[in-house]
Amino acid sequence: MEHILNHIELCGTLATAPEYSHENHGRTFYRFFLDVERLSGVLDTLQIVVSQELLSATEVDYGQCIAVTGQIRSFNNRSCVGRKLIISVYAETLEVCDREPCNLVNLTGVICKEPVFRRTPLGREICDIMLAVNRPYHRTDYLPCIFWGRTAEEFSQLSIGTSICLEGRLQSREYVKMLETGSEKRTAYEISAISAEVLQPEYAL
Repeated sequence: MEHILNHIELCGTLATAPEYSHENHGRTFYRFFLDVERLSGVLDTLQIVVSQELLSATEVDYGQCIAVTGQIRSFNNRSCVGRKLIISVYAETLEVCDREPCNLVNLTGVICKEPVFRRTPLGREICDIMLAVNRPYHRTDYLPCIFWGRTAEEFSQLSIGTSICLEGRLQSREYVKMLETGSEKRTAYEISAISAEVLQPEYAL
């Protein structure tokens, strides 16, 4: 498996029109949501962040088929409203296309929290791992990943600081959060690993 730090390829349907997101270092960014269909027919609705320059160079419209390549980014939400960890895709390329749905992620990072092993109600093994993935300018993205079956059992024994690489998909999952004021429907984002390996010391980050 090639040791790529952070890369994602998506192809799906534009689910929302681009809207203003934020400004950073004098650049303006917009965001939109992309529906990417799985083989099962389930839709993953993923947040895309794109620069004004890239968006201006590509005319996109609601319902179009859009291809995106870029990186998965995390952001700590300190507003105390909604999710604490915001996961989005930073678009490096953007184009209107006519292709089959695609959702392919390659990550290499370091385990930064103790793995959590659990089982589904049907008994399937799952392991939750938080992966720290480096990016330029001494920044780090913290990305929640899930592993299945035998890999889940093996990776649940790994220690903090272990370097791993994986291939998988970025998925969305709805859940209900119980609050003092009642229940609230939220969406979680995680990378579901298809294949993964532990890196030997000479390849470790």
